Amino acid sequence: MTDYVKSTEEFALKIRIEIMKMLGHRGFGHIGGCFSCADLFAVLYNGVIRIDPQNADMDSRDRFLISKGHAGPTAYATLALKGFFPKDWLLTLNEGGTRLPSHCDRAKTPGIDFTTGSLGQGLSVAVGVAYAYKMDKKDSAVYVLLGDGELQEGQIWEAAMAASKYRLSNICCFIDANKYQIDGSTDEIMPLIDIAEKFNAFGWYVQQVDGHDVLSIKSAIEIAKKAKNKPCAIILDTIKGYGYEEISSLNNLSHHMVFSEGLCKRVIEKLEKELTSHR
Repeated sequence: MTDYVKSTEEFALKIRIEIMKMLGHRGFGHIGGCFSCADLFAVLYNGVIRIDPQNADMDSRDRFLISKGHAGPTAYATLALKGFFPKDWLLTLNEGGTRLPSHCDRAKTPGIDFTTGSLGQGLSVAVGVAYAYKMDKKDSAVYVLLGDGELQEGQIWEAAMAASKYRLSNICCFIDANKYQIDGSTDEIMPLIDIAEKFNAFGWYVQQVDGHDVLSIKSAIEIAKKAKNKPCAIILDTIKGYGYEEISSLNNLSHHMVFSEGLCKRVIEKLEKELTSHR
């Protein structure tokens, strides 16, 4: 195992542990979709995104727009571990006066670039940011995370057309394809057909990888950066609730669920044991 893979996998475990502590403290939350994208966050914040925790608003930074806003706890865990704000903020999740609301809010949380609530809007905003960077001749990258259920929104495909038209190769869009949304599987609710072929038909450079293999994610990002005159989409084949079988086996029921003290303890103990074995 390379040092990079080892450090990134350890980071992903730490992210999941902090997510579980946060949501366990509240007694409920969006555990399924938070766990499914934790490996992506570990990759992005382990040397991919150009950021400075001591200067969160620096002009030359890359941007990460989390359109899948209910994954806010994944972002908060990651940002706290990177030093954007104190870790003790995490236990204030979604409480009155918190800096960490249930969904991401750029006006409240250091390191958050996009306020989200209703799904389907993030890619449109990313197109605007990327186009502005292109006009200003800045080399900053724009990363955006979508859920697969979110692809049922028509606004996504309008934004996809615009990104292709303006040749926004500075956009890298990740789709957390965990195959479930709140009411059931995406195939049941509104079939997405072939996501890769759809983005390809809209003029994007497309890759599809194992969303829990940190080296595959990192390699796909490096390849995407070399694509010329095309926006890039990386479809992450993920498992909702990945990291603990008792949660992942629930499929859509893990989208938002209530936690017992016993479940929280079992998940954290299992993840901490894995973390120890990595060292």
